[in-house]
This record gives sequence, structure tokens and C-alpha cells, in this order.
Amino acid sequence: MTEQITCKDVARNVFITPKTIKTIAAPAEAIYKEKRSKFLAFAYPVKNEAEIKEKIAFLKKKYHDARHHCYAYTLGTDRSSYRMNDDGEPSGTAGRPIHGQLLSKELTNVLVVVVRYFGGVKLGTGGLRVAYKLAAKEVLDYAIIITKSV
Repeated sequence: MTEQITCKDVARNVFITPKTIKTIAAPAEAIYKEKRSKFLAFAYPVKNEAEIKEKIAFLKKKYHDARHHCYAYTLGTDRSSYRMNDDGEPSGTAGRPIHGQLLSKELTNVLVVVVRYFGGVKLGTGGLRVAYKLAAKEVLDYAIIITKSV
């Protein structure tokens, strides 16, 4: 004997689960030091690229004497909108490690900017990758991570 399933039965058994994202509740700051270089890390909850540009412009103005203002962000429920910027550091040594931390914590709608004051000692590409990664990790560890329904 076969059982017949009606549309009413299907509708009754379908549960729509709301889509959720992980983001940060409020801005956060951290400082990381390596071989006399100082890395100031900032994390911001953001909603769109206009807001991101505003935050970056603010930090570039406030820390105008810094050598580099490197950043990464992710936007959207599937984190498909993202960008990484090395701001004059060797390619892949700043923006990519920052972005990697956003991905490892599964965050979206978050901007992380790391401002570097050069301390006179070159870190090399490996040292830069580690320093930017740890600066981003520090600030995201300080941030309050929340799950939101969208």
C-alpha cells in the first residue's frame, strides 16, 4: 500500500529556519607590537561599502603619520562580498592574513583595519604575515561576537 502525500502535509512539515550570521556587536581595538613596529588593530561592525570607506578615511586622517593602513572586510550572509588591501606592504602580507581571521571566525559585516607604525626593523614577508594575522586575531578576540538573524 502506498501513502499519498498532499500539499497540506508538506506545508505542515516544512520548517523555515531563519538565516543567521556571525558579526560583532560593537567596535573593538587592540595593539600588537613586533620588533619595535606597532600595529593598531580596529574592528567595526559595518553594513555597506560606503560605511567601510568612511571608517577607513577616518582612520587614515586620525593616524596620518602611520606608514600603512591595511584592511579586510566581508559583507553579506554568504560573505561573498569581500576585499583585502595591503596598502603598500608586499602583496599578500597584510590584507590576506586579516581576511583569513575574518574567515576563521566565520564573521561577516565586519571591517578590520590594522594601522602600522614602522619601528625601524624590517620584518620580512613571513614576519609581516604573522604580525598582521596576530593583530587581527587580537582585535577579534576582544570583540563581542554575536549571532544575528537576517
